[in-house]
Amino acid sequence: MSEHLDKAELLRKSEERHYNCAQSVLIPFAGEAGLDEEQAYKIASGFGSGMKTGNVCGAITGGAMVLGLLGKDSPENMQRLFREIKERHEGQTDCKDLLALNAKKGGEKKPHCDRMVYEVISIVDQMIGEDGLS
Repeated sequence: MSEHLDKAELLRKSEERHYNCAQSVLIPFAGEAGLDEEQAYKIASGFGSGMKTGNVCGAITGGAMVLGLLGKDSPENMQRLFREIKERHEGQTDCKDLLALNAKKGGEKKPHCDRMVYEVISIVDQMIGEDGLS
């Protein structure tokens, strides 16, 4: 497990403060991007629950933020992030659609969202590792 995943697990388990999916992806990378955790928390606050409208999953937008902050947001990298999520989730990237698929399979919301956070972090970690960054 990576340090980013370890940090995300702690955030998702926090009972002191709620961390949405975008925050839970961005905060573990904050220091590498020159942000402190509170700045990252505030930046990503409006991106949970698909920008609070059910649109693109907050974990995915958090991953896009990380790639952007690390200067790795080329069209190819962004397309790869979305492609990998689509391949794993029946072509879906919107929060409302991902949650509907999960519910159809009998899944609960919180564990599903936790898995999305961990999945996106794993993809981003892999992408960064391929570029020789850590």
